[in-house]
Amino acid sequence: MAAARSRKRRLAELTVDEFLASGFDSESESESEGAPEAETQPARGAARSPDGPSGPPSASRHKGYASEHKDQLSRLKLRDPEFYKFLQENDQSLLNFSDSDSSEDEGQQPHSLPEMLEEASEEGDEDEDGVSRGLKGKKRDSAPVTLAMVERWKHASKQHLTPRLFHEIVQALRAAVATAQGDQEGVEASKFQVTDSAVFNALVSFCIRDLLGCLQKLLFGKAPKGSSRVQQPSSSPLWGKLRLDVKAYLGSVIQLVACVAETTVAAALLQHVGNSVPYFLTFPRQCRMLLKRMVTLWSTGEETLRVLAFLVLTRVCRHKKDTFLSPVLKQMYITYVRNCKFTSPSALPLIGFMQRTLTELLALDTGAAYQHAFLYIRQLAVHLRNAMTTRRKETYQSVYNWQFVHCLRLWCHVLSTVCPSEALQPLIYPLSQVVIGCIKLVPTARYYPLRMHCVRALTLLSERTGVFIPVLPFILEVFQQVDFNRRPGRMSSKPINFAVVLKLSKVNLQEKAYRDGLLEQLYDLTLEYLHSQAHTIAFPELALPAVLQLKSFLRECKVANYCRQMRQLLEKVQENADHICSRRQKASFGVSSQQAVDAWEKQTREEGTPLTKYYSQWRKLRDREIQLEISGKERLEDLDFPEIKRQKLGDKKDEDRVEFKDLFDLDSDEDDTMDFSERGTPGSSGAQQRAEDEDEDGSSSSGEVSHLEDGGPDAEAGLVPLELWLLAQGPEDELQDLQLSEED
Repeated sequence: MAAARSRKRRLAELTVDEFLASGFDSESESESEGAPEAETQPARGAARSPDGPSGPPSASRHKGYASEHKDQLSRLKLRDPEFYKFLQENDQSLLNFSDSDSSEDEGQQPHSLPEMLEEASEEGDEDEDGVSRGLKGKKRDSAPVTLAMVERWKHASKQHLTPRLFHEIVQALRAAVATAQGDQEGVEASKFQVTDSAVFNALVSFCIRDLLGCLQKLLFGKAPKGSSRVQQPSSSPLWGKLRLDVKAYLGSVIQLVACVAETTVAAALLQHVGNSVPYFLTFPRQCRMLLKRMVTLWSTGEETLRVLAFLVLTRVCRHKKDTFLSPVLKQMYITYVRNCKFTSPSALPLIGFMQRTLTELLALDTGAAYQHAFLYIRQLAVHLRNAMTTRRKETYQSVYNWQFVHCLRLWCHVLSTVCPSEALQPLIYPLSQVVIGCIKLVPTARYYPLRMHCVRALTLLSERTGVFIPVLPFILEVFQQVDFNRRPGRMSSKPINFAVVLKLSKVNLQEKAYRDGLLEQLYDLTLEYLHSQAHTIAFPELALPAVLQLKSFLRECKVANYCRQMRQLLEKVQENADHICSRRQKASFGVSSQQAVDAWEKQTREEGTPLTKYYSQWRKLRDREIQLEISGKERLEDLDFPEIKRQKLGDKKDEDRVEFKDLFDLDSDEDDTMDFSERGTPGSSGAQQRAEDEDEDGSSSSGEVSHLEDGGPDAEAGLVPLELWLLAQGPEDELQDLQLSEED
């Protein structure tokens, strides 16, 4: 104690250098650790010696752990007897064990890592597609598929399809698809090998025609009669065994659709895909792959394939609207815009098909349709606003292009088809404002075709929705801006097809075909819009500006063909206005009665008006002309005009040779002189007649005369009979000219 106190006293008196030199032991540690230090030193020495009395340290440590755990369980019996009783009743293995249970295994030598690691074998494992894979880089022995194997599979499947047999068929189909795609890794990893084209065709034909029905029979047995409800494959008790194989089969079918080029085979495959839609709906990943491929075929495939692809899209979206409808609509709209960049007579049917089918899918869910329509109409409005504010050529081109115009027509078609719809009704006004702004952006004559497209879209939107849109001023404005009396600067060989044109060149504005086509378009648009309003009670007042403009045009225009068309339109409009006025005078309700006005207009539409009857007849003829224009044919092609047959030059020469054979029969010199004297005199009626025929028809030429059988000097000169006679009667200098011509 005295030593400790002195040590404590000295520690207080130490300087920093002395403290650092003496060590870092504190006073409390020296006091508290003084007694135990003597006790722990022998224990540390025993622990350090490997040959201590307790044997190896690992065995003693593990044995101590086991006994300690047993003591904890005995204490648990005293502390929580209910839980201990629960362990006795449910798990005796946790309570009944000895110290040697763990010491036998734990007392062994610890595991040491080998110098070289072996790569684990995965031959028995299967991936998510149900394909067994071997070691990486190891080539697997593949059995060739023969026609006999396919026939045996087909016969066995029709009798009784088993999961094992279905697995083999799927593996063979995967091998066939990998061979068709040129996937060498897939071919090497496959269980089978398909190299013969006949085997490939037989296997694919069997899978398309018969395998799905056999699989349906295996899963559900016989379908109940009169049940139209689609059975979910996952509800079958055998679905767990067949799930991976069905998933692999559907993936192979999608790959096969992508690599098949023959139209008939692709059509049969798409019909099979349409019947397999319930299986695709079970696997979301495969379903997304299928939808992506169907959208591609819907936009770029042959006509039959486009229809079948759309049927698949419709069926999938009808069953799972919440999952797939919105992504499919977005992808289809983007694909539609991409395919509308260029427009031609051959591309118009495809664009029209895409418009109608996309409208049908949008009509499935008006809520989703509103979201997409609002977003994309707003995009169009932003492009138009930028063009109106910046006033540059680049921004004009972002609006005045086919993609913008076709998008406007698409949304007008959607709103007019889905109407009446409370969800889409608020979009009518902003869309019509975008279309009108597009017309007013550059209101010049070169963009009259674009104006015609916009006017047609507004007319359709106004007619189907029943919303009044002031379309007529944009049509009548053209009558005031164009001088139809001006003589054309040049003639054109072809009429201008306004259906595939957005902008006219300066040369087109000088052609006669431009004015002819423009007046025809004005006639069509005026008639279409007034027909859409022909049943309304306010038609006389609505048509008054058109009547005044047409009368002014007839007074000023001097072209008879133009006046005849517009006079006929004016007569029909006035007749319809008189009809509405006569019916309106018999009405007993007031203007403020909206229900009575609606009932009156509905009755008038059902009964028909003079303009409606005329429009129905005109529409049939006009549709036929449009079809001819789209197909690239001229309008007069179907008329029975007499055909003018032109003779070939060789046939003409043969006829002339036969006709003049007796005139130039030069077998000998004597015959030549005699024939010339008898037939070549001016008094000879035969010579004069033939000379007149030659002068009138001009059928004989120097080249034709040179092909005579016996070519004499006169024949070689290439002269007609009248010239020969003049030369024979003339002076000698004429004969010299004849000789000079022979030398030349």
